[in-house]
Amino acid sequence: MLKTPLNAFHKEHGGKMVDFAGWDMPMTYAWAGGGGGTIDEHKQVRTSGGIFDVSHMGRVRFSGRHARKLLEKCCTRKIHDMKHGQCRYSLVLNEQGGIKDDVIVYREDDDQFLVVVNASNRAKLNDHFRTVAAASDFKVTIDDKTESTAMVALQGPKIIPFISNFSKEIPSLKRYTFVTKNLLIVKLMVSRTGYTGEDGVEVILPSMMVGMVMGLMLKDVDMKKADAIIKPVGLGCRDTLRTEAGMPLYGHELTEESNALGTGLDFAISLNKDEDQLGEKFIGQDVLKKTASEGGPARKLASFVVSGPRTARPGMTVMIGDKPAGIVTSACPSPTIGSPIGLAYIDRDKLTEGTMLTIDTGRGMLEAKIAKTPLYKAPKPA
Repeated sequence: MLKTPLNAFHKEHGGKMVDFAGWDMPMTYAWAGGGGGTIDEHKQVRTSGGIFDVSHMGRVRFSGRHARKLLEKCCTRKIHDMKHGQCRYSLVLNEQGGIKDDVIVYREDDDQFLVVVNASNRAKLNDHFRTVAAASDFKVTIDDKTESTAMVALQGPKIIPFISNFSKEIPSLKRYTFVTKNLLIVKLMVSRTGYTGEDGVEVILPSMMVGMVMGLMLKDVDMKKADAIIKPVGLGCRDTLRTEAGMPLYGHELTEESNALGTGLDFAISLNKDEDQLGEKFIGQDVLKKTASEGGPARKLASFVVSGPRTARPGMTVMIGDKPAGIVTSACPSPTIGSPIGLAYIDRDKLTEGTMLTIDTGRGMLEAKIAKTPLYKAPKPA
């Protein structure tokens, strides 16, 4: 099993470790001084700040004169009009318009990009990128930096004020932009991104230096105190936070069989990108154009809220009246809303906010209703 550079940190701070996509990762923590667990960690991120180890995510660098063209062909978003220092969320599709992965592309300069991919898809995407490059005779170097770097996410409403103690430039970053900074002898890539619905940053740095940087950053933070600005948080609350924020997850909402136009991620799909002079048709684009011309996929993703204390489970059938109308993809208790919630693919002609649903658990029915996505949206900073 692979270990991130923060493995010792997790164990020191009470991390309860699990195998996640082949990595030894913390699901939750038993905080020193009391507390911890998914609900406490969720509330810590929503009200103050949490620190996530996301080093298991793949980090792949593309360089060379055809790096941009390769990413244009593989990604559903336009790449050629990205500015240096800009990040862009995108999908990578198969020929049928299904989803190989969702990624974030960082443009470092004209011919150099970093792409962050999901841990479970790193090998698959590396093979895919190399296969597409070879078939198109693109001159590009693809360098997997995952195991030589670390990645840490700091998320929560008090994170940016906290970071302002160390940098005046980082708090001024706009969403989905990044900056490269030098801290002593360490080069950091800091982006205004995250997967929680809260404000915050994600930091990529050399794996050998992450301990030193964490020590400098947290030296004045007593994480044993109940009101500590930042506390370590794990995969458990990452899932509840992203579900409240309506953010799809690969393997749940996003699969090779999912039609990309049903995911609610239309902003990340540029069906006309090849019409630009520097654009390039992406793999799967023709299929999506045909789907769009026919009114869209049969089912689309929606959020729901359950009436009652019981939580649904992925794979359960969604009923409207006495007819099957969809399938649950994610579900969890919501510490913020106070009710069980979830995401489900539902027949597109029934996607009206407030529509009543029943969810077949196999041993009974749960009452629920379609709700506006996202279920939670962070207040704008003052």
